[in-house]
Amino acid sequence: MAETQVRATGPNDENVVWHPHAITRAEREIRNAHQGVVLWFTGLSGSGKSTVAGALEQVLHRLGISTYLLDGDNVRHGLCQDLGFSDDDRRENIRRVGEVAKLMVDAGLVVLTAFISPHRSERQMVREMLDDGRFIEVFVDTPLAICEARDPKGLYKKARAGELRNFTGIDSVYEAPVQPDIHLNGEQLVTNLTTQLLDVLRSRAMIKS
Repeated sequence: MAETQVRATGPNDENVVWHPHAITRAEREIRNAHQGVVLWFTGLSGSGKSTVAGALEQVLHRLGISTYLLDGDNVRHGLCQDLGFSDDDRRENIRRVGEVAKLMVDAGLVVLTAFISPHRSERQMVREMLDDGRFIEVFVDTPLAICEARDPKGLYKKARAGELRNFTGIDSVYEAPVQPDIHLNGEQLVTNLTTQLLDVLRSRAMIKS
């Protein structure tokens, strides 16, 4: 039996051709009655980004908005299970998530992502994957002391004890957004933060409900 050859491909491979869809994003958005957009939640571990993103998705779902939440831990169970936490692996993790989010926006979904995504260059990389206005950076700004006091997974404790290396905020840098599209005070109640997010989406005519 002849051996099957598997060859890696890339965007510059002449055998890889982009196939345009017969149904456009605009047509999907008309059917959904809202725009496709990425809400990119960033912040330290324990800042509340996953909690706020999840709360917002529940409200949007009740309003009839088509959504999907991409969570940092969840994607590492499958899509990014081969990656570690070095700077290179973290960048690749974010790149893959950005590509998935881009496809979901093309499907007309409101995509919510909850990733520490500690480097500004990585967040900018994802922004540049999408058309103007389709990437909204949401900074859940919570002081390190508060995040560490919450420590829902016990990760800060392990990092302080030297049991966990390259942990953002302890021995790995977090580059806070300079001009986030939405700046949330992570010490506020989740209901207040959800209301703020809905107000922004409505003000930008991204949702009508």
